[in-house]
Amino acid sequence: MKPLLTVILNAFLLLALPGVSPAQQSLISDPEIYEKKHFQEQCTTAEFGSGYVIRQDINNDGIIDAVVNEGVLTCDGEKGPQCNDDGCPYNFYLQVKEGGYFMVATAQIYGYDFIQRFGNMVLVLKMHPRFCDRTDSEPCQMTVRVRGTKFVTISRK
Repeated sequence: MKPLLTVILNAFLLLALPGVSPAQQSLISDPEIYEKKHFQEQCTTAEFGSGYVIRQDINNDGIIDAVVNEGVLTCDGEKGPQCNDDGCPYNFYLQVKEGGYFMVATAQIYGYDFIQRFGNMVLVLKMHPRFCDRTDSEPCQMTVRVRGTKFVTISRK
């Protein structure tokens, strides 16, 4: 099965790269339709579990965005076919006020929490400990805020 993107970058690299402006990529009408169509074309049988798409405002602009969790996808009987020891691919989409969405980041993570810190909602990404320069087995917790079209790291532990 071909990956959704030509290369799935790990979370550390994505958080370190500059953001992509919506003018640099085409807007899509709905990430759920877009991603489901992709996997329905790649898999003989594609099943999308509960939580495949979470709709929430991840960048604090009052507009509902979308997060796609490929870990709950079952493709030809294989659950989370692109999941590995680093977690599963999550795709983060921002919605623009004119309508449409664009992908702001892809991260290979175990999951995330969406919490309020100092008045703003932030993402606490749970990922492999090496992303926090650790060798133990406890997941790294990287707290990020989506500012504009960039993931800005607030803390790592």
